[in-house]
Amino acid sequence: MRILLTGANGYIGMRLLPELLEQGHEVVCAVRNKNRFSSKELINQVEIVEIDFLDLPETPEKIKNIDIAYYLIHSMSGNTKNFDSQEAEAAKNFNKLMGQTSVKQVIYLSGMVNQDKLSKHLKSRKAVEDTLYKGNFHLTVLRAAIIVGSGSSSFEIIRDLCEKLPVMITPQWVRTKCQPTAIRDVIKFLTGVIGHEECYDQSFDIGGPDILSYKEMMEKYAEIRGLKIWIFSVPVMSPKLSSYWLYFVTSTSYKLAQNLVDSMEVEVIARDDKLAKILNIETISYKEAIEMAFYKIEQNQVISSWKDSLSSGRFKKELNKYIKVPIYGCLLDKQQKKTENPEEALKRIWSIGGLNGWYYGNWLWKIRGFMDKIAGGVGLRRGRTHPTELAPGDSLDFWRVLLADKEEKRLLLFAEMKVPGEAWLEFCIDEDNVVHQTATFRPKGLMGRLYWYSMYPFHYFIFEGMITKIANAKPKKQLAN
Repeated sequence: MRILLTGANGYIGMRLLPELLEQGHEVVCAVRNKNRFSSKELINQVEIVEIDFLDLPETPEKIKNIDIAYYLIHSMSGNTKNFDSQEAEAAKNFNKLMGQTSVKQVIYLSGMVNQDKLSKHLKSRKAVEDTLYKGNFHLTVLRAAIIVGSGSSSFEIIRDLCEKLPVMITPQWVRTKCQPTAIRDVIKFLTGVIGHEECYDQSFDIGGPDILSYKEMMEKYAEIRGLKIWIFSVPVMSPKLSSYWLYFVTSTSYKLAQNLVDSMEVEVIARDDKLAKILNIETISYKEAIEMAFYKIEQNQVISSWKDSLSSGRFKKELNKYIKVPIYGCLLDKQQKKTENPEEALKRIWSIGGLNGWYYGNWLWKIRGFMDKIAGGVGLRRGRTHPTELAPGDSLDFWRVLLADKEEKRLLLFAEMKVPGEAWLEFCIDEDNVVHQTATFRPKGLMGRLYWYSMYPFHYFIFEGMITKIANAKPKKQLAN
């Protein structure tokens, strides 16, 4: 079948795409920026269209003859105030666009909405569902609770809490019950309903076999990891205080933390397992889901991460407007050094940040990250998804990858930390094997210039030390047989 995959760059979309191709489907990936499509190994197997569903675009020719469409558009992590109105507008525009295609079935991944009192997030999910039911197609809705897998926001939050805090003073919502679902099962459900007429115009709850409180999920995680943790819940934590607690301890953004806390007070338990029986799916336990997630992490096989979404940082929409580094009105720090091992230097550039650090003065980077988080920025919390691979749009500590071209030997980063201006950091290696490292800062007013000059002594040592480590990279010695 010919399938339109919206949200193709998202956490679920990147997991779903390889499975659709494996099953022999033709896939058209709808993205807001085709330069962000990071599955380089799959790019020649798909068609890509640029569509922003917040604007009503003309219908691209490539999607007019589709059979199936996935609706995986979500705005919760981007803001706290108007994500619901944005999601409603996107759903209406999607319906209008689908009205000009041959689509027969739309598959929508939503949240469980079985309680009378719902969070703003879940109300928005239900409103989108109601809008999609008005479309001129058969709708299949899959309602999930939290999704557990390597790179998922739920898994990463639980991981951060348990790995960082042996003793936790927690809000009361840690006692709320939910029914976690393994990402592998979510993909099975999403692909299993394709063209399945029994699933047309139906909404199904999908959940794993375990019903657990958030406290029990953390305790089981700790047990699997061989950690000792003690969790004490108190009734005095306000939603705002709970949001700050999640923000400072975990890798989540504050905006996402606010929305998560709002949702965590609502029980999300499946009404039944009807769809699992229809599709003959035996769901994976929470314990197995955690073990599978760590297997992927250990093998460096994490395909996608919520942290790479643009909404996890300062970006709201486009990367392209930042790719051309400005010249006028900017302050610069330029460094260059000859390298005897350009391939090793390039490997070191591509491995920068995350657990590898920044090669020089890492403690200063950590202090800067902590200061940024105190100021409400992203800090160093996001790390990087893969230790040696980078793609445009990826998060890299408190930077965003704008351009990553190994053939041109050029990496361009844009700062997402809180600064009074805009900052770029660029690495490239020229044909004479000279490593060039350029930090560009476009200050905003007097405060911007004061910031740059106050940081100049630190920049002098950090940037000099960093390029020296990169240029002097040596091939790793092979062990003798």
